[in-house]
Amino acid sequence: MIIDILTLFPGHFFSPLNEGILQRGIEKGRAQIRIFNLRDFAGDRHRTVDDRPFGGGAGMILKPEPIDRALTWLKGLPEPVPRVILLTPQGTPLKQSRVKELLLHPRIILICGKYEGVDERIAEFFCDEQISIGDYVLSGGEPAALVLLDAVVRLIPEVMGCPDSGKEESFEEGLLEYPQYTRPRNFKGHLVPEILFSGDHEKVRAWRRRQSLEKTVKRRPNLIDHERLSPEDREIIKKFEENY
Repeated sequence: MIIDILTLFPGHFFSPLNEGILQRGIEKGRAQIRIFNLRDFAGDRHRTVDDRPFGGGAGMILKPEPIDRALTWLKGLPEPVPRVILLTPQGTPLKQSRVKELLLHPRIILICGKYEGVDERIAEFFCDEQISIGDYVLSGGEPAALVLLDAVVRLIPEVMGCPDSGKEESFEEGLLEYPQYTRPRNFKGHLVPEILFSGDHEKVRAWRRRQSLEKTVKRRPNLIDHERLSPEDREIIKKFEENY
């Protein structure tokens, strides 16, 4: 998978790309991540990429011309046709289901917004979609790009050390993940649930399912899609809500 990033601050990515899951994806040849400086596509000797907003207001807006030049050049490369994504607080919230869908695209371009945002014409007419990583404002799109990078690259086949690692995680079924424990069995008087030592895999599976349902009801009830739940799941939720 090829991921091109258009940014004003390429240095923001140097360290993260040499650590952890992103480094592993690159070294295995499963992810090719290319960073491009938006200023390289400016049309003047001062490398100007921003200007004051029409109508007045604080801050500066990224001009459309440098972004358009960059996109035209990137789309002209002999690679798969890219999907262009603008990272902005106004975008559609990023969810695990969308992350998995992005894996179907052999190449994506991420545009990192900055200052007071980008010219609306770029967002509306030159991007395939807009994505937000949450209802808050960052200093720029670079942290959001790293979040999306990590979420996507870790799901690329052969990147994670254990192929089954992504199968039972939070949000995979619209639920939060069940509690996880490791040694020591007794930590400052807090014990690991006995069921996990029973050796009965079916009982452990049922316990984990119940814990996942109850945790989601308690912390993120908005995630629950009751139509996808089995009658047994609904009964677990009903009993938990009665006692909660």
